[in-house]
Amino acid sequence: MRMDEIRATLFSAGLRRLLVEALQDGEQVIWQGQPDGVARMIMWRFLWWIGFPWLLLTVIAIRSDWIDRAAQPLVMLGVAMVAAPLVMLLQDLQTLYVITDRRALILRTAWGRRTASQTSFEAMDAVLEILDIGGGAGHLNFASGRSTRSPDADYTGRYGFRCVRDAPRVRDILEGARAGTMRRSHTQKAAALASAATRNA
Repeated sequence: MRMDEIRATLFSAGLRRLLVEALQDGEQVIWQGQPDGVARMIMWRFLWWIGFPWLLLTVIAIRSDWIDRAAQPLVMLGVAMVAAPLVMLLQDLQTLYVITDRRALILRTAWGRRTASQTSFEAMDAVLEILDIGGGAGHLNFASGRSTRSPDADYTGRYGFRCVRDAPRVRDILEGARAGTMRRSHTQKAAALASAATRNA
């Protein structure tokens, strides 16, 4: 079964419902997509390089009676390292990135928690940044100064779509949506000024 089929089968219904609830009146979706979970697993594969040998050595040490009380925490640490990339994959499968004609949304239904994080075009950085992570995926950062505790921010507070496929194309879509909003805003302002001038004449 392909990754897209897994997403469609297990998690898309909940994400669709959350998207419908998050959209404002008249708001239109321009693009939506999900993180590339496989690319993220590959990025964190070094945890497997450490975790599997760690578990093997821990089992050998337990059978050889080299350790006693320390066995449980050592085993738990090894299991955590091995499981971490899979946990990240499950979170990515329950994440949806959305670009509308007003803002960018990051929706999640992971671990029984439904969250919708939004960034308006006005709150975005002037320049959208792409960090290539290989495998045709990259991080598209569109805001800065966010909490580093956010799963969508790096250690410097740069925030955006993590591990998104074809990040340059998604950036172009986001820039086009922002430009369209700016054009509409200028047109509305011009119309308001013209209307005011007509009333004052």
